[in-house]
Amino acid sequence: MKILYIYPHPDDESFGPGHVMAKQVRDGHEVYLLTLTKGGATRQRFKYNHTIAEMGEVRYREMLNVARTLNLTGMTVLDLPDSGLKEMDPREIEKVVAAEIERLQPAVVVTYAVHGISGFHDHLVTHAVVKRVFVDLKERTNYLRRLAMVTLTEADASMGTMFKLNHSKPEEIDCIVTVEDADIKSCHAALDCYTTFQETIEKSGIKSFIKHQAVFEIFQEDHKPPLTDLFDHLS
Repeated sequence: MKILYIYPHPDDESFGPGHVMAKQVRDGHEVYLLTLTKGGATRQRFKYNHTIAEMGEVRYREMLNVARTLNLTGMTVLDLPDSGLKEMDPREIEKVVAAEIERLQPAVVVTYAVHGISGFHDHLVTHAVVKRVFVDLKERTNYLRRLAMVTLTEADASMGTMFKLNHSKPEEIDCIVTVEDADIKSCHAALDCYTTFQETIEKSGIKSFIKHQAVFEIFQEDHKPPLTDLFDHLS
């Protein structure tokens, strides 16, 4: 099956479900990634004396290495304004998201949960836009089956030291995916591709967050016990 992950920035996938993506590739699924910005507005650009555009190009090249490391089926990186999605007409963001979904026709779409994990406004805008596009296209097409949302358990969120992290309640978690050591190793390798962010990666302790289980909410579905795969119960 096809699955499309949609995030606002480079490294969102590796700070998030990169290990799940690696597992899904191993399991024979087509795994795609859409990133809305090149992430050039990061404060890391000052360390390298780069403009936003220059930093965006650096991060894009890092993402190409991530795509190879995770063996993604395909990746699209847009150049919407990093840290500026909240100032855009949301219909313009919806257009580009819808275009990619219609081009790929995935069965499952994945994005941030409503709290955005870190709460950063680009994450929140992305959640709202993807949900809006999903419900619209699902009414008009026959390929979209599920919208899943990356989240954390309360225990994992409490491990955050660099940022305050948000989590979902136990009853909101609809899917728990278990990965293997090889998948965690692939996610670590993907994080290593972000050479300009190694200081942040080390300080955040993100590699210790990447465990053998990852949790997701599923939009308008309630699974008790939780599913064990994002493709469960899809024909």
